[in-house]
Amino acid sequence: MASEETTTTSPATSPASPTATPAPHPGPSTPGPSTGSAGSAGSAEKRAPTRAWATRLVVVGIVLAALNLRPAITSLGALLEEVRDGLGMSGTLAGLLTSVPPLCFAVFGVMAPRFARRFGPSAVVCVGMAAIAAGLVIRPFIGGTAGFLAGTALALMGIAVSNVLMPVIVKRWFPDRVGSMTGLYSMALALGTSLAAALTVPMTDALGGRWQTGLAVWAVLAVVAVVPWIPLVRDRSAASAAPEHVSATVRHEDAELRITRSRTAWALAVFFGLQATAAYITMGWMPQIFRDAGVPAGEAGVLLAVTMAMGVPLAFVIPRVATRLTNQGPVVLVLGLCGLSGYAGLYLAPAGGAWVWALLLGVSNCAFPLALTMVGMRAKSSAGVAKLSAFAQSTGYLISIPGPLLVGVLYQHSGGWGLPIALMAGLMVPQIIVGTLAGRNRTVEDEVAAKAAGAAGTA
Repeated sequence: MASEETTTTSPATSPASPTATPAPHPGPSTPGPSTGSAGSAGSAEKRAPTRAWATRLVVVGIVLAALNLRPAITSLGALLEEVRDGLGMSGTLAGLLTSVPPLCFAVFGVMAPRFARRFGPSAVVCVGMAAIAAGLVIRPFIGGTAGFLAGTALALMGIAVSNVLMPVIVKRWFPDRVGSMTGLYSMALALGTSLAAALTVPMTDALGGRWQTGLAVWAVLAVVAVVPWIPLVRDRSAASAAPEHVSATVRHEDAELRITRSRTAWALAVFFGLQATAAYITMGWMPQIFRDAGVPAGEAGVLLAVTMAMGVPLAFVIPRVATRLTNQGPVVLVLGLCGLSGYAGLYLAPAGGAWVWALLLGVSNCAFPLALTMVGMRAKSSAGVAKLSAFAQSTGYLISIPGPLLVGVLYQHSGGWGLPIALMAGLMVPQIIVGTLAGRNRTVEDEVAAKAAGAAGTA
């Protein structure tokens, strides 16, 4: 497992890269006049266990945090019709509601690197999990559409900062296992997504049939996710137990990095935005598409769960495969073709082949862990990944905002799903193109440096 990144020739993870080698345990401190070598050995022995427990705790924290990054959204998708009726929403307003996640991710995600520099990534993720819990409790009971949107925004703020910082934490703590760890938290994210989609309706029925309770119950999972981050926040030495070994040149490049000058960063941002558009349209509207085709509400929720559940095994496999390739373009193409096939099926026979279309769209939605993997591979250090992740995700989510809203408008005014599905299929083509460009074997630091050198040469 540890060797998977060192076998690829990607610049960000090649053997020549300073970040490609595992971070060694801190060595013995230099002997002082009174401590001698015995004191050094004792210090080393104390540091090694600290690093071990902190690393294990980070793994647990990453998994629990990832489980909470989508239930706030997919639980709403499963009960969208009940929420619309309960709050008196129109189809257009419901479409606006499904556009809130990418809007919040764009607005709050861009602030994550600044918060992380000031307070540390662990503290920001810990507060993010608490915000998710608070938002999930508040939104069903605060009253009215405005209050519901405010509670949703609070939960999504916590999700947004955690979205951006997950690749950063992986790059810092596991520089030699980017693919494996990205796969692990992507798999946990997909599991949380599918569980919320599958269990929200039956849990709502079991808890008395009120949609408010069915949405609020997911706050329990977020409260649990806060726990492993608390020791990491309180024990500042845990952060120093995982020093990142990068050269002074790389540190200088990342400090001066102007991410908007990288074509790869822009390609990755657009790819992220288009895959997010497809994902949030799917999570927000796919159950309704099946229900309008005559599929029972419970089965429609299960179909969405199947779509999300495809990401559980594939989210672990795809990043590992991607890090072994010098170019991730072929993976982008396969996922895109699955999406086009799934949309064609929804258009031609939504009820008749519902399970097949759900499976195909589930495969296509695994463009998300692929995008996260490419974020980790296209920069040389955690500082570079932080800038690239914030830019790609914030810009990408801004791009994705109109999609779910436009689907709601087209659905309401056309009286059917033909035009919305055609829109979804049409957006898959540019997603394949920009994803192929983002998958090329290069880093944003080298790209920006080359561009600056070229400009200096022509001056």
